[in-house]
Amino acid sequence: MAKAKTILLVEDDPFLVDIYTTKFKEAGFDITVAADGNQAIKMMQDRKFDLVLLDIVLPHLDGWEVLEKVKADPNLQDQKVVVLSNLGQKQEIDRALALGANKYLIKAHYTPSEVAEEARLILD
Repeated sequence: MAKAKTILLVEDDPFLVDIYTTKFKEAGFDITVAADGNQAIKMMQDRKFDLVLLDIVLPHLDGWEVLEKVKADPNLQDQKVVVLSNLGQKQEIDRALALGANKYLIKAHYTPSEVAEEARLILD
């Protein structure tokens, strides 16, 4: 059997963390959670993830800064990142894609199951 794909969920809302971790585990992913941007960067430096699901509104270091740091780091710049945020303005979506995000999902438009499916599509 193939090894489960690893996902780093960068999200500070415990309720959402709970829902997404459950859904991703059910979908067969190996999921790790970072509650803020600093923790996310450290975890990415310590371990390679198949995909990072990144919220924008985070404590300490926001999602924009995380994306900038990831894309500026030669060891991390190939990291696949999907922004998963409630911010849905066109300029925010354009900014995330310009910073190197692979995709931008607006939380309100996707159920956790659909987010898991999007992750599978990106990783296949």
